[in-house]
Amino acid sequence: MNADPPIPLPAALAGRSALLDDLRAELGRRPSVVVITGEAGVGKSRLVRELLTRTRSSGTPTLAARCQESDAPFPYAPLIEALSLCRPRPGDLPPVTGALRGLLPELAGLLPPAPPPADDPLAGQHRVLRALCALTASLGRVVVAVEDLQWADENTVAFLRAVVSDPPPDLGLVLTARSHPLPHTDAEGGDGLPFPLRPPAHVVPAERRLAPLSVAETGAMAAGLLGTRAVPEEFTDRLHRLTGGLPYVIEEVLRGWPDTTACPTGTAGEPEPPLPASVRRPVVERLRHLPSDARRVVAAAAVLGDPAPVHLLGAVAGLNEQETRRALAAALKEGVVRAADGTYAFPYGLARRAAYEAVAEPERPVLHLRAARALARHGGGPFPLVRVAEHYRCAGLRTEAVRCLEAAADRAARDGDAGTATARYLDALRGGPSAVVRDRLALKLARVALNARPGPQVPAALREVLDQRSLGPGPSGEIRLLLGLLLRNQSGSGLEALEEIARAVPDLLAVSTGQAARALAIIAIPSLKCWPVGEHRRLLAEAERLLPRVDEEDLRTAVLANRATALALMGDPSAWDAVADLPDAITGEAAARVHANLAGAATALGHPGRARAFQARAWQAVRTNHAPYLEAFVETTDMLTAFTSGRWAGLLERAERAEEQYQDVPDFHAEALLVCGLLRLHTKGQTDVARRLLERAVHTTALDTGIVLTSAAAAVMRVHLAADRPAQAVQAAEGVLHHIRRTGAWVWATALAPPAVQALIRDGRDGEAHRLVAELADGIVRRDAPAARAALLTCRALLTATTGPQTAAGGSDALYAAAADAWAALERPYEAAYVREAWGLRLLAAGAAGGRTVLHEAIAAYQDIDAVWDVLRCQRGLREHGQVTVRRPGALGYGDHLSPRERAVARLASLGLSNREIARELVLSHRTVEHHVARALRKLGLSSRTEIGSQLGP
Repeated sequence: MNADPPIPLPAALAGRSALLDDLRAELGRRPSVVVITGEAGVGKSRLVRELLTRTRSSGTPTLAARCQESDAPFPYAPLIEALSLCRPRPGDLPPVTGALRGLLPELAGLLPPAPPPADDPLAGQHRVLRALCALTASLGRVVVAVEDLQWADENTVAFLRAVVSDPPPDLGLVLTARSHPLPHTDAEGGDGLPFPLRPPAHVVPAERRLAPLSVAETGAMAAGLLGTRAVPEEFTDRLHRLTGGLPYVIEEVLRGWPDTTACPTGTAGEPEPPLPASVRRPVVERLRHLPSDARRVVAAAAVLGDPAPVHLLGAVAGLNEQETRRALAAALKEGVVRAADGTYAFPYGLARRAAYEAVAEPERPVLHLRAARALARHGGGPFPLVRVAEHYRCAGLRTEAVRCLEAAADRAARDGDAGTATARYLDALRGGPSAVVRDRLALKLARVALNARPGPQVPAALREVLDQRSLGPGPSGEIRLLLGLLLRNQSGSGLEALEEIARAVPDLLAVSTGQAARALAIIAIPSLKCWPVGEHRRLLAEAERLLPRVDEEDLRTAVLANRATALALMGDPSAWDAVADLPDAITGEAAARVHANLAGAATALGHPGRARAFQARAWQAVRTNHAPYLEAFVETTDMLTAFTSGRWAGLLERAERAEEQYQDVPDFHAEALLVCGLLRLHTKGQTDVARRLLERAVHTTALDTGIVLTSAAAAVMRVHLAADRPAQAVQAAEGVLHHIRRTGAWVWATALAPPAVQALIRDGRDGEAHRLVAELADGIVRRDAPAARAALLTCRALLTATTGPQTAAGGSDALYAAAADAWAALERPYEAAYVREAWGLRLLAAGAAGGRTVLHEAIAAYQDIDAVWDVLRCQRGLREHGQVTVRRPGALGYGDHLSPRERAVARLASLGLSNREIARELVLSHRTVEHHVARALRKLGLSSRTEIGSQLGP
């Protein structure tokens, strides 16, 4: 027998599926009693409504009754409302049910005649009770639900006790009540109801207590209500804190969200959601039922915000311990607060907001001041500086608030938590400090923010302080220097950053030779987007001239570290002597920074052994310091080193994580985008995706030290060359070549020069190719740049194609072999394979022996690093020269779904490219493209390639 298909749950019932199935099974056994308890808003009514809906769908009638809160409830009111809708068969009704004619006029035509009035009022009440029980029994197989029994009148309670003590054989009874927050007393039922039930032995009530939703269930409910597949984890956590996982509160909050079409992210900058009146109202109603002292304690809890012990609540409320405990007992009974681990707090964030808004505004500053003073006296654990500061702020005492925030920031800075320290100093600056305090805070903020990956608000705050012109030359120069570093490292303002640091030098010279030397050494570090290398050399010479007059050890170390970095990036042979001059005592953040810089320079220049050693020391230093900026620095440097050395396994996933995490630091973000784009190209063959990522990397980078611009341009050139578009490849190189020529940074032309020479030759511009190689050769004279020399060898080998085929078997072989060996010695397998590919194609074009063998060596090298796109390009080259390649067995089929390759072909076809253009773009044969287009059309059910775009999807 086939099982019934599962019925999808509404979004508001997220997390209740298993419970609903369980309750349906319980009601399937008759007679049955189901008891559902839980706090207000936990979803009891919603669950019962869904339970009754599903019961009715199976053919069983249902009746629903709800008790109402009232000071003078009408006897049997909820039962009368429910039973007025039933339609019993007259023949099944015993005479006693006639006693209900006055209560149920809707059934007057069905009920027996009314019996004579009873002489005794108690006898009359008992007769009505018996009549209600008899009417219920006459309904046969039915489910009756009675909700909110905490408000049931005594007659309704008597009816339920009577029915449960001797239930009709076909009755299913569903009872709900709000949970009692205190332990059960003798007056309470053991089944969680506010009164006891005494069922017979053969009836065992099914008791289920509804708990609030978990964080994951809250997220699932929010996603369903917002009409999206998922919501961000940060938003889910925030929503759960605000609502306590109570479905009713979640639904009300999301209903009032300003823009439900845009899924909230939960980030710190988002405004608080509005407090729904439907959530505020029940909290306020409970507060009205509390005695005066209990309201004072609740107000104290609302002001404190966090869970608080008895003595702290009493101190803020102005009550002694005994009074506070009595007040808390009353608040607990009404469910206004909860107890946990000796502290008391609100059940969810919005309940606290509702209680806080109920405190009279003139009273709030008084309570906040009491809270600040009570927390200051509070023993146990670290002094809660941030909480005390917030209470002082709310009490209107700004000076005390700023003092506490500064102390909290100082403590975080001492603990190495740069991110927290930055946030606290920034909060203190926003608190309106005096001019003296403001200037002191700005200097502390500038010093710590370098390692914190802050947002744009930090540079803005520092500029605002500088604009006040209240600083002396020393603090002004240091803040300007650190501001420049922030702009350089984290805001994407490359040239602006260097100019800011340069403006700091005169101020610094007036007070500190060491600080001035440090600033000069920083702006001496070269970049493709800034000044010529000669200018950087001049600035470095200025810093070196000041160095003997620098007495401060930390500043001397900083100058020496930047000097070593600058010389290494320039390819100066003295760089490694400068590294040797670094003090052995360099540790912590300074060690992480300088060794990451040196690892990047060593990788770019072609010193793999040095790069590994520097990178190991950088990782060792960063693991002992919680500095988010340096962690990102070392990670992206490591990714670039991994790509360069051909360690590509798992690198794409790692780079994609970094791309998502480091979007607030332009240069790190650009490097992550670069690695993503290169791997999407070489390992996936996704040329369109790769080009978009590479373009973003180029636009994102701020101060490129010869990595992003050159590598991105080289990759784009290879795409154009593979698609037989040499003119476009040349165009892709022009912008970066301009930067290299302008700055004279030829040691950074390693990735760019070989494909640029190839493109110029294939575009018929042999003279320009020769001039470019000559420029490269002149630019790296007396430079310690093994990678640039390997690139020069490669370019010279490529130039042999311009001297005629006769050189293929002679001098060109030696040049190609030397270039391939040079790249292999530098542990750069991709470049070595690229040289062998060009060599093999050159031999095949010349009809010389060995071309096939060399090209197969390139294919094997590409396969070792999973360079799938490059393997396909080599195989196409073999086919074009009449060489047959052995095909590997195909992968498993995709059935009626498009394979990744079919989807790539279909997308380009939808853009209007011809089959030949697609073949060039994806490095495929023309016939292969024809087959892919035909299969895509068949799988999509289309007759024309012009229809593909509307069916392909994102």
